Amino acid sequence: MKNFFILIIFISCFLTANESIAQADNNVTKYIYKSGDYSGIGKWYMGREIAYVMGFQGINWLERSEREIEEDVSTLIKNMEIKTDDTIADIGAGSGYHVFRMAPLAENGLVYAVDIQPEMLEAIELKKRSKRVSNVETVLGSEKSINLPKNSLDKILLVDVYHEFSYPAEMVESIKNALKSNGQLFLIEYRGEDLSVPIKKIHKMTEKQSIKEMEAAGFRLKENIDNLPWQHCMIFEKNQ
Repeated sequence: MKNFFILIIFISCFLTANESIAQADNNVTKYIYKSGDYSGIGKWYMGREIAYVMGFQGINWLERSEREIEEDVSTLIKNMEIKTDDTIADIGAGSGYHVFRMAPLAENGLVYAVDIQPEMLEAIELKKRSKRVSNVETVLGSEKSINLPKNSLDKILLVDVYHEFSYPAEMVESIKNALKSNGQLFLIEYRGEDLSVPIKKIHKMTEKQSIKEMEAAGFRLKENIDNLPWQHCMIFEKNQ
């Protein structure tokens, strides 16, 4: 009988240990590592390979004169329906191209320019001083967090950056925490369904893939406004 109880205890401990290992494996295997596109980092999430982050050396491309025509940024900003007292975050703000187009509309609010590259933030600070803009604040983010307070944001803008997140699940969780319950997430990505869009496949996203990843994080698609030349303009809201 004594040996029987020892066996039961052993089996119980073995199963508990295996359950803990399985949970750990689930956390690890959220991401899969394998070779892929040369512009990718060899890391996959929900069937999509993550692209390399564009370095600060490409800042001039972000400020190219053709960008307004190619992306119709004016229409994108109109799509956001920015209110004068909105608190907005531009995640992966880069050169601040969108930041300084949103700031005048949120004149009584605040626009956070979030980036993981200090060089990008330095460029924004220079532009902020030269333009004498007082409602823009730069924030150094990390690969896993946007480093903004909980329930602080009315709107969040992600322009051609989400597909470069090294840790998309963690980043979207951070975004969700910072967004107010009635806030909106604007996910702007080059249309992966459209072969005519002259961008590498790894730097595009389909609506289907975007919805899959956002729904996994607790968001739902409110609308995909189909009025930009090359990009999806997807508005996501938090599940209530």
